[in-house]
Amino acid sequence: MKYLLQNPTWLNNFNFPYERLDQVPEEIFEEVNRNLDTVLSKDPVVSIIIAAFNEEVNVLRCIASLSRMKTTIPFEIIVVNNNSKDRTQETLNKLHVRSLFETRQGCGPARQLGQENAKGKYVLLGDADCFYSEHWINEMLKVLQQPGVVCVYGRYSFISEPGFPRWQLAIFEKMKDVIAEFRHIHRPYFNAYGISMGYVKEYGLKVGFIKTKFWGDDGKLCLDLMAYGKIKQVKATKARAWTGTRTLQRSGSFAEATVERIKKELNRLTGNFSSEVPFYDPNDPKFNKS
Repeated sequence: MKYLLQNPTWLNNFNFPYERLDQVPEEIFEEVNRNLDTVLSKDPVVSIIIAAFNEEVNVLRCIASLSRMKTTIPFEIIVVNNNSKDRTQETLNKLHVRSLFETRQGCGPARQLGQENAKGKYVLLGDADCFYSEHWINEMLKVLQQPGVVCVYGRYSFISEPGFPRWQLAIFEKMKDVIAEFRHIHRPYFNAYGISMGYVKEYGLKVGFIKTKFWGDDGKLCLDLMAYGKIKQVKATKARAWTGTRTLQRSGSFAEATVERIKKELNRLTGNFSSEVPFYDPNDPKFNKS
């Protein structure tokens, strides 16, 4: 199992040890912008859309990783500041990327604004607190450009830190990937997360994102896109997004986070073998964050 004992070494290039914007040296911005000027296109085929809420340093790390893409596919980066209260906008103003501002809280409204302004034929969704390997675009588009495919989703891994050792996270991720295989049979939309997801913009605009603060806007988009074509997994290790463990930490320890997620999967186990489509109600508290 790759990365069983340690994080990928390429992450070291972007995991800057800063907590606030005013701690970041100007040289970091200069280097990232030099790389962006080399890879970004004014006539993109792909638009990478990132929603950012209070991510003044994380979004810099994310963009730094995207600035090192090795691809011949022209792309642009659009970051939608989702009404941040910190210095996220100041960070974006210092970077050579397109930035938009969405006052309505929620990834759905932010991503909708992003796709309405996207120039590319294809859209890739990323998260502001994630890192992307230099092969991410190529691997995602390799599947998304297949005949009849309208939406793809990738896999993701966690960056180890004290209390969350890499070997435990690797086993956890393997379990997660196995469950995703079963889900994909009838309910691929439960695997589609904005952390690493792509779709054909034409159909994304037809469907549209939910325009409220709704947990699952990415999965809902995927569900609606099924009416237009195939949903595919991108299983390549090179396409994996990497993120911190803060979502796991909300559950407590690694053991507590694992048990909580196993219970959740057991509760909906039978649904993974059913083709019945669940009803998404934006006003239902179990889907809505607000």
